[in-house]
Amino acid sequence: MSKPAQINTIEEAAFEDDALQEAHPSDRARPIPRISIQAFCDDLRVAEALEHAGLDRRLAKAHLSVHMGGIAAAIAHYSDSPTPNLIIVDSAHPGGPLLAELDQLAESCDPGTKVIVVGRHNDVMLYRELLKRGVAEYLVTPTNPMELMESISNLYNNPETDPVGHVFAFVGAKGGVGSSTICHNVAWTMSELLKTDVTIADLDLAFGTTGLDFNQDPVQGIAEALAAPERLDDQLLDRLLTKCSERLSIFAAPVVLDRDFDISPDACEIIIDVARQNVPFVAIDLPHGWSVWSKRLLLQADEIVITAVPDLANLRNAKNIIDLLKASRKNDQRPYLVLNMANVPKRQEISVKEFEQALDLKVLSVIDYDSEAFSQAANHGQMVEELTSKAKSVEKFHDIAMKLTRRKEAKAEKQGSPLSAIAPILERLKLKR
Repeated sequence: MSKPAQINTIEEAAFEDDALQEAHPSDRARPIPRISIQAFCDDLRVAEALEHAGLDRRLAKAHLSVHMGGIAAAIAHYSDSPTPNLIIVDSAHPGGPLLAELDQLAESCDPGTKVIVVGRHNDVMLYRELLKRGVAEYLVTPTNPMELMESISNLYNNPETDPVGHVFAFVGAKGGVGSSTICHNVAWTMSELLKTDVTIADLDLAFGTTGLDFNQDPVQGIAEALAAPERLDDQLLDRLLTKCSERLSIFAAPVVLDRDFDISPDACEIIIDVARQNVPFVAIDLPHGWSVWSKRLLLQADEIVITAVPDLANLRNAKNIIDLLKASRKNDQRPYLVLNMANVPKRQEISVKEFEQALDLKVLSVIDYDSEAFSQAANHGQMVEELTSKAKSVEKFHDIAMKLTRRKEAKAEKQGSPLSAIAPILERLKLKR
């Protein structure tokens, strides 16, 4: 059992909670590394919460096993077995008996093993005694999967370091609905508005448009990383990325048809993990084709944006995707839905209200059909805002970027407002005084 060095971790975790209190609960738990976790529970409800947590994407790499019997069962088990990276024990005992059992368990713990205790008593004195004994965290029931994952995440993600980058997966409900265009414009907008680094990973290896949309023709890109993912480190990543602006880089697709691309789900996961360690935001441009690796990337992303055109086929496909995500990502926020190329003259469309009712999901943004702005931007290798800041879609991209990153755009004083109009006069009056 780790000794009092864990006290700082607990205090820092509490500070981190305060900083993230306005974020969505699913943001607080970050991906957990390949560790072994064994839990011994007194209460079946705690065991069920742990088992649900074990199914979450954040614990996909960890190995979790849940047993009944509480601390007594843990003591018996580790009397002749090595301890894992993390032990979670659940006990209904009050302070004295609980501490006595933990002292006995500590005799069998290997150096470096961390312990989380789940108890019934919200007692400050007990909490301090647990810290003195090197317990990493103390949770009071009732607890839930998200709280358990957050506690584990705080132990294995150093609060002093920059957090692991957020991954946004963009996918089209149907081919040709403009998911890549939405992805590229939103990612570019993030980099410009937030003044932060963003990387776009183009996974449409045969037909990707990221290079074209940013007027780039890279020699190397994501295919080289997929071919040997174990070699990918920070230095190689820098060589394979193509810089499009001061803060935006792309992992371009090769866009060749004379090569067969046998993509490994594990390779994709490694590449995204390395990328997210280097930048705050990673946007994955997923092709519409369904595969094992594209499904895994979709399910493992922090946020998902589904782009659809307001017709029946898109509605059906979007519902299928949303139903899959609802079943597989119970602890995550629901996906975002963008209706693109809407309000085409003389075209019969499904209304926004009907879309929302059928999917039981609010539409994040409706982007009107604007062939002139989008086609000119694409042909010039620019984003829409670079071409013309007056396009209606520009404000929509701003809203989407701010919503995805959970930021509020700092709005400058409008030039036409009364305050901005009299500001120069007020300045002159101050000078005269």
